[in-house]
Order: sequence, then structure tokens, then C-alpha cells
Amino acid sequence: MPILQINFKLNVSSAEYRKIADSVARTIADAPGLVWKVWLLNEQEGEAGGIYLFQDGHSLTAYLSSPIIGQIKSLHQLREISAKWFETIPELTVMTRGPIPALAELKGTNPFYEENVHVAE
Repeated sequence: MPILQINFKLNVSSAEYRKIADSVARTIADAPGLVWKVWLLNEQEGEAGGIYLFQDGHSLTAYLSSPIIGQIKSLHQLREISAKWFETIPELTVMTRGPIPALAELKGTNPFYEENVHVAE
């Protein structure tokens, strides 16, 4: 399952960025093949972005060509936009309890995966 990482710098306050993000969140959530998106914000550095998990490469490619990406690129409130495509490493992701749904079947076969592991109590 491919991951898309999008990062950018903000030309507006974090509060203004949150309003922009709220206005496009439903459109992004409805993107075909999107499993989930984690929204990122570093207020101190004036940076934001997201980590997206797609069902397959075709869905990710289609998303990159979609109108929402064109809209994001045209926003004067954002600059230095970068997008990177990554593939997951299933056996390591299972070991570190990564939220990759397709890896659920590996849980029972991976000796490093424990259902109720807690880092700190």
C-alpha cells in the first residue's frame, strides 16, 4: 500500500490554515482509494502537510492528478509544496504496529507483533 507525504510552508497563521484545511477535509476524505490521512502541523516552524495511505498506486496517481491537488497548488497561503511517494515495508510496519489495514493477516505470523504492547505505563 503506497504512502503519500505532502509538506508545505504556511504564509498564514495556524488558525487560518485550520480554516482552509477544514474547507477541503471532506473532499480529501472522499478521494477514491484513500484509506486514511493524518494531518500535520508544526506551528512553531509554520509548516504543515499530511501523510496519506492509499489502497494502491493507481488511486495515489489519480489523487495527484485530481482537482484538489490543483487547488492546493494554487493557494497563495501555501508555499514550497512537496509531494513524495513511498511504499510500505510490511514486516517492519507490523512490528511497530503501523496502521496498515492490509497487514492485519501478518499479525498472527509475525513474532514481534503483540496485540497489547504498551511503551510506557
